[in-house]
Amino acid sequence: MELSPLAKRLYDVLGATARDTTTLAGANIPDLRVMAAGARELVENTIHDRHPSLGTWSTVVAAGIGGMDARLAAWLAEKQGVIAVAENTVVFGWEVERRALFSELLRSVAWTVPRRPMPIDGLDWLAEQPGYLGFTRTALESAEARVARLQAGEIPYTTRLFDDAEVAALGRAVRLALHRDETWLPDLLDGLVRGIAVAPTNAKTLPSQALLYEIARATEDRPTPEAIASLRTAARITRHAGVPKELAKKFKRIEPTLADRLDVAFRMPDGRLRETFGEHTAVISTDGAVELSWWHGDRKLKSVPAAVRRDHPDDVKRLKDAARQAAQRQLTLARALEAGYTSPAPPPYRQLEGNPVADRLIWEFEVTPGVWEARLGLTVPDVPVRLWHPARASVEEVRAWREVVQDKEIRQPFKQAFREVYLLTPAEEASGVGSRRFEGHIVHYSRIRALFKDRGWASRYMGFWDGGHDDGQARRVLAGGQWRATLSHHLYEEGYAQTSVVTFDRHIGDRWREAPLTEVPPLVFSEAMRDADLFVGVSSIMSEPQWADREPGELRHYWESCSFAELSSSAEVRRDALARLLPRLTIADRCTLTGRYLVVRGDLRTYRIHLNSANILMEPNDAYLCIVAKTTASSGLFLPFEEDGRLSLILSKAFLLADDTAITDPTIVRQIRAA
Repeated sequence: MELSPLAKRLYDVLGATARDTTTLAGANIPDLRVMAAGARELVENTIHDRHPSLGTWSTVVAAGIGGMDARLAAWLAEKQGVIAVAENTVVFGWEVERRALFSELLRSVAWTVPRRPMPIDGLDWLAEQPGYLGFTRTALESAEARVARLQAGEIPYTTRLFDDAEVAALGRAVRLALHRDETWLPDLLDGLVRGIAVAPTNAKTLPSQALLYEIARATEDRPTPEAIASLRTAARITRHAGVPKELAKKFKRIEPTLADRLDVAFRMPDGRLRETFGEHTAVISTDGAVELSWWHGDRKLKSVPAAVRRDHPDDVKRLKDAARQAAQRQLTLARALEAGYTSPAPPPYRQLEGNPVADRLIWEFEVTPGVWEARLGLTVPDVPVRLWHPARASVEEVRAWREVVQDKEIRQPFKQAFREVYLLTPAEEASGVGSRRFEGHIVHYSRIRALFKDRGWASRYMGFWDGGHDDGQARRVLAGGQWRATLSHHLYEEGYAQTSVVTFDRHIGDRWREAPLTEVPPLVFSEAMRDADLFVGVSSIMSEPQWADREPGELRHYWESCSFAELSSSAEVRRDALARLLPRLTIADRCTLTGRYLVVRGDLRTYRIHLNSANILMEPNDAYLCIVAKTTASSGLFLPFEEDGRLSLILSKAFLLADDTAITDPTIVRQIRAA
């Protein structure tokens, strides 16, 4: 059906296809009253399913302009469930401008790929609109009551307990309640999720798979520990084989997001546990990385004992969940350190008092306004508190805390005392907006992609296929959403990529704007560059000894130039740790630290182990020694940190080479004894 010019103009504005504007408020329309006839035309098209027609919320805006609220409300009431109708009633009570803003907010997140969460300022705005907060709670209570009636057999079983409009409305209600961390939500949501996850009969279907997934998507946007726990319960109790698999995919995105909601994340249980099942014991250790291990007496087992798996399957699942939650808490603490998050005197940090993980961390307390004092453990009550970060400390203070951690053999859950600090260099100050510190490194693409994901950097997949991309940007948002770091990179050849510049954007208004390096907060800069250093250090080919035997070429040239280059910041920290460790080693009299190397004196030759790549040169002629290490440092040796395995690798090579006459591997012996 052909629209009139006025209706076409309004259709373009409300449907966001107008060339001069994407919002009703910005449209060049002097007086909305002149659009009333066109608005009525659009509403009639929607009601009679005539083309072109608007979406529901744009039609609600048009109804307000055309004076057709009652007619449209009655028509929607015949097509939608009562929960959706309740939301309609709230919105119909708003003036046209407010409706238009609501419609534009929903349109901004609809059908985006990848799916875009509702922005925080949008949720804040929604909470302020008349009647919407009240609708949020009553809608979820109504949904829970309907589920309870279904489970009690009061209404017939159906797999569509909620229609599409109700699912969408409930999704908005859950998002808003999660965002506000409403105290009434956890119990209500838990009952709702449990009820829609399993049929009241023996059926393997669900009362509303659509709503369960919508709640999972809402939790992905604004997670809380309780919502995650409810979804895990749903995954455990449902009879539908595909639902746990789908939720497992969502958990991989949900749990890292929780680490960025520091105000709620510390409610996660710490997971400390030791339980006995007959002759076997399960232990969740939070000493360093979280580990769930199984023991038979004093012997550590490689996997869950068959008897425990057979007789206690639910307990095994519960323990795995507890270990996962403990690991999540450590990730949350690491995110808090990276963000410089400060907690007021009440929770959330105070929820960690007495936790052994918190006791192994250094905390700062604002003892007087503007004056912070560092202590080990949460020992100062009733004052603002934050995790100590070396980027805010003097060199002397950093050195002192490293000595404390080393002397007391405190294994911190993540690098804190020995954390690298990356300062802006004069060259970077002069460069303007991009740091080239990690430019030009050849890396294994699959490895760096995995590291991006692990460290919370988002990047698209690159490939040489038709339509693929051979360049990309990995991005991470820092400082509570105020800053974003970008590491540019491109495909080098099949299987390899090459790194480029690191840039920073500041979030201003509703968009990101590139910022000069001199304006980036030191902690933000340091943490972003630390990640970039990790990406290069772990995924670069420079630490792979087999490249010494490759044919000459660009990759071989890169390997030769980087394998023994100047030390990175992470290698400098490794050097500092080695300086503290060496006096305690049984091979201390055979080891010396120089600028870039740990020099080890064997009986046959003297060896220089590079502190960044762990590659080895032999004196007196700097011959390269290829050792593909199969072991780590000797057991019982305390290491203050170990994130990438490089410190253990260097020490294992040092122990091996200090006793070089005992080496039996013929490939190593042949290299050592060669002229």
